[in-house]
Amino acid sequence: MKITNWKCATIPVAAIFLTACNTNLAPKYSTPTAPAPQAYKEAPPEFKEGSGWKIASPSDDKIRPKWWEMYNDPLLNSLEEQVKISNQTIAVAEANYRASQAVVLSARAGLYPTLGVSPSYTNARSSSTTHGAIVSTGSTSTSTTTTTTSSTTSTPATSTSGSVINEYSIPFSFSYTVDLWHKIRNQIAADAFAAQASAADIQTALLSVQTTLAEDYFELRATDAQRLILQDTLKNYQDALKLTGILYKTGIDSEQDVAQAQVQYDTANAQLTDLGVARAQYEHAIAVLIGKPAAEFAIPYGAFVPTPPQVPVALPSTLLERRPDIAALERTIASDNALIGVARAAYYPNLTLSASTGLQTTSFTNWFTWPSRFWSLGPSFAETLFDGGARKAAVYQAEAQYDAAVANYRETVLTSFQAVEDELAAERILSQEVVQQHTAVNSSQHYLDLANLRYKTGVDSYLNVITAQNTLLTNRETEVQIQLRQMTANVQLILALGGGWENSQLPQNVLPINSRPAPLPAQPPAPASPAYNPPAIPKPAS
Repeated sequence: MKITNWKCATIPVAAIFLTACNTNLAPKYSTPTAPAPQAYKEAPPEFKEGSGWKIASPSDDKIRPKWWEMYNDPLLNSLEEQVKISNQTIAVAEANYRASQAVVLSARAGLYPTLGVSPSYTNARSSSTTHGAIVSTGSTSTSTTTTTTSSTTSTPATSTSGSVINEYSIPFSFSYTVDLWHKIRNQIAADAFAAQASAADIQTALLSVQTTLAEDYFELRATDAQRLILQDTLKNYQDALKLTGILYKTGIDSEQDVAQAQVQYDTANAQLTDLGVARAQYEHAIAVLIGKPAAEFAIPYGAFVPTPPQVPVALPSTLLERRPDIAALERTIASDNALIGVARAAYYPNLTLSASTGLQTTSFTNWFTWPSRFWSLGPSFAETLFDGGARKAAVYQAEAQYDAAVANYRETVLTSFQAVEDELAAERILSQEVVQQHTAVNSSQHYLDLANLRYKTGVDSYLNVITAQNTLLTNRETEVQIQLRQMTANVQLILALGGGWENSQLPQNVLPINSRPAPLPAQPPAPASPAYNPPAIPKPAS
């Protein structure tokens, strides 16, 4: 049947376009499921969830954002505050986030038309040795997604050979690709989700650096505690060496006993000196974490306070909302889901609307006159008829990347639960071991007191005293190491629980690009620590 009314013919075409504009080829997204236990096996009883009940006050199971304040150490607090503004790892993550914001803006530009202008002037001379030549100026270029059209003029050569022709042109171009199949919108969504993942990466990096700094700080303080133990031990060894020397001069002890006491003293003195290496390395590591040159930073000696605070442990179901690395992976999955829609859109044609207009003439005086106008407009469809399976492969690749992201997400969730269980178990077991080791230290001290008494009364040889002294020193150093492991497990538990972060902190609008951060102000160096010198203890003459 012949259609005589063109308006009736445009109705079904418009309906097709409206339907296409509402067609989203990306799969409907939902957060992937991941196995989560009902309760932590290693958690204290007060944090376990029973059948039909939950924790009464959810706010009580949250870690504070400034979690390091739980340790009540002013110096640690001041160091942690410098991480966010001075650490270069955080600066890299922040720059990556701003770059991802720019990618979103770039993708959004595809929703708008492209306008252009290219004024030109051409002076052309035809060849004097040709006849009937055509002088051509201007160019035309087209694209499936972006079309730019400029004027083209063909001027027959005049009868006079070698004539010169001037051409004046001001063409304006317009191009717009209609997002029929949500290809552009899905790309925008994918980039926006990726930007949110980048924002979560900042928090992951920040939490990692903060916990590393806390661990290094406690390691440094543990070396300070070992230093005090060795200084105290050296004093005791000095007293024993003096006593052995006196007994040797009176003929009670042998020269061998004096030599053993001397070796024991020298060994402990060397061990005390060796602690300076580890302490300097931890101090330098902290300097890097807060963005300062190691040569301009120092931490004074201080006490090691091994009293780990009680870390609030929430229900396992909330862990997925409190770890920034899990949130970043979930946003990556959403991005990969949107990219499937981008890949599927390649099966459908592209509609591009283009137009050009302007003024063109060979006479400057007629350039801006109405007869010099020109224009052209029209839509164009572009569809790939055969590509050897490239589009199908692209869709398969996008779907495979989505499946890989889901598997990576679930694996990370499982390892996160493992990390929490590991640190809960470590805290529980180490708290018992600290008590047991302290008992061993007391027993070693009692053993040493008895050995000294028996040695002074001549019942036993000095070898028993040396054995008792070494046992006490080893047990005291072991106690410090267990206390350090307990503090480290406490920090690692905070890291495993997300460090007080929540996924509600993810930016919902990733379009505004923050300006580049201002240069950091010069900060005065921390107070320099006194130079370490072992106690000057004179060696008695043998």
